[in-house]
Formats: sequence, structure tokens, C-alpha cells
Amino acid sequence: MKTPKRIEPLIEDGLVDEVLRPLMSGKEAAVYVVRCGKELRCAKVYKEANKRSFRQAAEYQEGRKVRNSRDARAMAKGSKFGRKETEDAWQNAEVAALFRLASAGVRVPKPFDFLEGVLLMEMICDEYGDAAPRLNDVTLEPDQAREYHAFLIQQIVLMLCTGLVHGDLSEFNVLLTPTGPVIIDLPQAVDAAGNNHAFSMLERDVGNMASYFGRFAPELKQTRYAREMWSYFEAGTLSPATVLTGVFADPDEIADVGSVLREIEAARLDEDRRQAGRAADDAPPGKTEEPPPPWMQ
Repeated sequence: MKTPKRIEPLIEDGLVDEVLRPLMSGKEAAVYVVRCGKELRCAKVYKEANKRSFRQAAEYQEGRKVRNSRDARAMAKGSKFGRKETEDAWQNAEVAALFRLASAGVRVPKPFDFLEGVLLMEMICDEYGDAAPRLNDVTLEPDQAREYHAFLIQQIVLMLCTGLVHGDLSEFNVLLTPTGPVIIDLPQAVDAAGNNHAFSMLERDVGNMASYFGRFAPELKQTRYAREMWSYFEAGTLSPATVLTGVFADPDEIADVGSVLREIEAARLDEDRRQAGRAADDAPPGKTEEPPPPWMQ
């Protein structure tokens, strides 16, 4: 096939020998199967911001490090330079996440290189050497669903131990290989400690896994792994060896909002009475006081 223009620099640099075929086109990138020597790999070509359907929402970018204050100001202003820096940061986030997670033993595609907005990485294959299917494309037996769910919960724990939350995990970005699931698509990965939305994203990721695998093993829908692992994370005790149960008990004491509001209103009325009393004491002698308002009678 004709070489996509964005991949030409990788061929010129000897990183890619040939583009074989398109593999898929997603919301933020197009992926091609390429030949590198005797190996088949994937070239992920990021789409330009105005051609993507995935929004770089502020909650994903919160907590990400910027090279210097000049870049930060430009990104905040949305200038042409700033938009380019924002785009580069978005793409670099996935590259950094892949290297970080692969080093920690998380099942993600192995990254090889990143050049001119193209990520060169391992091709995830099925038992026949073809592209592995997504979870969404397979039907599972209940025991398989339980096994894969447990495996992915452990992968999420490993990610959290490295300080990252996927942020967009679902059955659409997990591939199934003969040796188990592989997590893909990480440009929106967030800093667990530096992003105020990290827990809600973790809860959504874990909930998506429970919802999908719960189609085949319904009891998985009742598990509460997100709150359980987050409680260990907040306490600084989460590790790859942490044993999770999927059970998490909320605090016994639940705030009675109505009671709190009634106490506030009672305090306000008491203060109004005190203020009225002070005004009466300060009135000049012989001056007739106005009758108290109805609520004081």
C-alpha cells in the first residue's frame, strides 16, 4: 500500500521497512501494520486535534507536568504554539505511560520508538498471528470471565502502584491474546496522586470491567474493587501483593444532612434573637419599641 505521509520519516530513519496495511482507525489515531526487519509491528499515527472525536478534557490533563512556565502559559492561552505544545503533551503522555507500565510488568504493548507524532510499538496478535480481537468482539464462558476480570483488576492495581490510572478503560481497549488480556490506548492516562479526578476515573474503569464481565458472570457486577484498592492507595499501603476481596464497607456513620441543616437554622434564629435583644437594650429611654416580628412572638 501507499505509505502514509506521517510514517515516511520512520522509513527514512530506518525504523520501518514497509507499511503493509491499515489495522484500525480510532477516535484519536489510525494504526497501521508495518514490517521492521523480520518483525511485524504497529505504527500508531495520532490524528490532528481538529480531526479527533476524543476531547482533551481538562480533567485528564490536570496534574501533568509541563516542561517550563513559558509552555504552560502558552498552553493556557491557547495560542498556536500553545496548541502545539498541548498536542505534543497529549501524545507524549501515552508514550511515557507505555514505557512506565511495561517496565512495571503491566500487560501493555511494548513501545519501541516515537517520532513525528507516530508511535512504533509491538503488534498484539492472536494464536494465528493476526491482530488480536478486542474484548468487545468475544463471547466468554463464566469461568473465563471471572479469570480475565481478576487478571485485569490485578493489572489496574499494578498501574495504580506506578501512580497511573488508565482513565478510559473498557472492553473496547483491551485485546485478548492466547496468554491473556492486553491493555491498550493510554493517551488519557492520569496521575493518581496529582489529579483530583483520579478516583472517579479509577471507579469508572473498574466499573466498566465489572459491567462487561458481569454479562457472563453476573456476581461481578456487585464487586467494589475500586473503593477497596483506593483505600489502600490513600493509606500508602497498596502493593502488587495486596490481596483484594471486592468487598468494601462504607463508614458506619452516614451524615444526617437534614439534621445538620436544622441545627444551622436554629443557630441563625438564636443569633437573630440576640441581635434584637441588643437593639432593645440600646434604644434611648422613653422610646416606644416596635412590636417583635411574628417569628419572635
